[in-house]
Amino acid sequence: MKAIIDSALCAAHGLCAATAPEVYDIDDDGYNVAAGTTVEIPAGQEAAARRGAAACPEAAIQVVE
Repeated sequence: MKAIIDSALCAAHGLCAATAPEVYDIDDDGYNVAAGTTVEIPAGQEAAARRGAAACPEAAIQVVE
């Protein structure tokens, strides 16, 4: 499973990391540190990845199987 974080859509709300800190990390300004990249989701963290993506009001995170 992977998460694709769209840097153009990330608006630094930080809700992905607040909801799933075990999967998502933000910088000091609130932007997802992996913005513009694809992140491999660790085994066992799939549900957290989906929750963090769903928490993003900008829909900047797409989780793909």
